[in-house]
Parts: sequence; C-alpha cells; structure tokens
Amino acid sequence: MDISTFTTYFLRYGEAAIFTIVLLEYMSLPGFPAGVIMPLSGVLAARGQISFLRVMTVTVAAGLIGSMILYGIGRFGGSRILQRYMDRHPDKRHQLETKLDWVRQKGFFGLFIAKLFPAVRTIVSIPAGILKMDLMQYVISSALGIIIWNLAFVGAGYVCGEQIFALLGK
Repeated sequence: MDISTFTTYFLRYGEAAIFTIVLLEYMSLPGFPAGVIMPLSGVLAARGQISFLRVMTVTVAAGLIGSMILYGIGRFGGSRILQRYMDRHPDKRHQLETKLDWVRQKGFFGLFIAKLFPAVRTIVSIPAGILKMDLMQYVISSALGIIIWNLAFVGAGYVCGEQIFALLGK
C-alpha cells in the first residue's frame, strides 16, 4: 500500500478511520501501525483537510480507550491468565515478577514513563490492571503519556510531512 492509498483512505473515512486504527494499535492488535497513521494525520492537518486539534483529540481518545480496555483485561482476568502462564513456563516466573514489581514500585510516574516507549507503552496497561492500580492515577498517567507520544507523531507529520511528500514526489 502506497502513500496515496493511505491518503485516499483517510480522506474518505476521516476521523473514524484514524480512531479505529489508533484504538487497535493501543490494544496491541495487528493492523496499520499508528506510527504511520498519526504522522499522515498530521500531514492532512497541515494541508487543512483535518483540524490538528481534532486529530489530537481523536488519537488521544482512541489511545486512552484502548489502554483502558487492556487495563480492564488485566484487572478482571489478568491474574488468572498470568498464573496459568507462569505454571506452564516456570522459567519465566522470575522475569515476570520482576516486571510486576517494577510497575508496583514506580506507580504513577513509572506508568507515565512506560507510555513513552515503543511496545512497552501499550502492554504496560495489563500489569497495571493486574496490580489494581488506582483507576484515577492510571487514567491521568496514561493520558499524559499518550498526549506526549501522539503529539510527537502527529506533530512530526504536521511539521515535516510536506518535505516527505516532496521527496516521494507526491
């Protein structure tokens, strides 16, 4: 799929497409990588085809909802799943317990920092749920991390997108 196909797709389906793809990415599900989608959304905002503020609102809402779904999975079933996994893979027990202890010890600040790193930023929601992290702290630390992450990607598209299109001859 080339860049013009992505552009056509977004112009046709707009914010709903952006929301869906970012939601799936924040739920760690396969699909279009948000690292491509968010900068493209920024380019479209720079061209005046979508409002920058609306793109940010849509991507942050999708990221927070996706994160909350994973938090809920961790909170309401993660302990059983984790226990079964550790029973089947006892050699992984120490590593998993170490990761859970890190999330437990670092709390609000640790979750915020984790939301700024690829791969970790989505999956950290499950241990936060398993540990039954305070919901308000979880939402605030997640939202802050999501805003910074998404702003970096959407902003990069907004600021640098035209140069990239020029290099690609589009």
